[in-house]
Amino acid sequence: MQLKKLSIINYKNIQTATLDLSAKLNCFIGHNGEGKTNLLDAVYYLSFCRSAFNPKDSEVMRHDADYFVLEGDYVSDAGEKEQVYCGMKRGTKKHFKRNKKEYKRLSQHIGLVPLIFVSPADATLIEGGSEERRRLMDVVISQYDNLYMDALTRYNKALQQRNSMLKQEDEPDQTLLELLEMQMAEHGETLYQKRAAFVEELTPVFQRIYQTISGDREQVTLEYVSHCQRGPLLDVIQRDRAKDRIMGYSLHGIHKDDLVMKLGGYPMKREGSQGQNKTYVLALKLAQFDFLRRTAGNNTPLLLLDDIFDKLDSSRVEQIVRLVSGDDFGQIFITDTNRDHLDKILQGSGFSYKLFSVENGEINEREDKHV
Repeated sequence: MQLKKLSIINYKNIQTATLDLSAKLNCFIGHNGEGKTNLLDAVYYLSFCRSAFNPKDSEVMRHDADYFVLEGDYVSDAGEKEQVYCGMKRGTKKHFKRNKKEYKRLSQHIGLVPLIFVSPADATLIEGGSEERRRLMDVVISQYDNLYMDALTRYNKALQQRNSMLKQEDEPDQTLLELLEMQMAEHGETLYQKRAAFVEELTPVFQRIYQTISGDREQVTLEYVSHCQRGPLLDVIQRDRAKDRIMGYSLHGIHKDDLVMKLGGYPMKREGSQGQNKTYVLALKLAQFDFLRRTAGNNTPLLLLDDIFDKLDSSRVEQIVRLVSGDDFGQIFITDTNRDHLDKILQGSGFSYKLFSVENGEINEREDKHV
């Protein structure tokens, strides 16, 4: 998939921008806080109907604005044109359209424009709680499997209803409680199977990419852990119902799934340096890109790389540059404060690129380009 033209109005600190983009590499240079990440987030929004950073849509609107609009003109790998529009007035719900036809459900849009976003915020995958790592799986699998999204929605709805009943002062209706537990188990088992298959296929690719970037200096592992591995999920959920009642929420289920990340057999959170952690997350995201490239309806994902070279030594930067310059990658958006890093990518690459400067929310194309 290729984003040919991007239009932005009142998105975060970007008042207005209309960009004609390179089919291969688009570089955005500017100091921190000028709007580079906001631009990438706008591209992310057009794929996922939401910001990568702000859960509330009202928070992505410029402070003094009454609305925001995002538009993207795309071309699929098969040459088909797609136009995606999102608009929202303050205080109302957003409108999402594909080729001028509004979606009935936003979930119908997920997967049309496959995308992988790598940013400094990904450090939370290692340092943060398990919900960050579950979201990592959810974001990728939902882009190629519509049934996954449906099962996840149904599981979460049953979980919320069960938790509400567990919080009641009066004894909850046992028949209704059991029905919700059966729904959690049914949809949870589906999610577990899809997550397990995804992690099994992803892991060797991830390890190979990590070895390439690190120059074979370290060994890394990725392990999926789930309550489903303890037996039938319905039994696991019901086993501690009395304890759940005391706590007021569900202690067991696939909402507790996790990915165990290790370096040399020890937890990344404890062992990894900043550079190793960044390498781990980047390798994980590039492995997801490879996975989506093979599964997402024969459309090459967009790759968004936000300030990825910071805290990496020169040898790792060189390996990353070599990787993303390869034929396996399609359209790439990359930001940096340091022009030197981008020059390394551009020198001798031979492929088309465009260079943009970003300053105080204004984005301007620079003359040194190769189209």
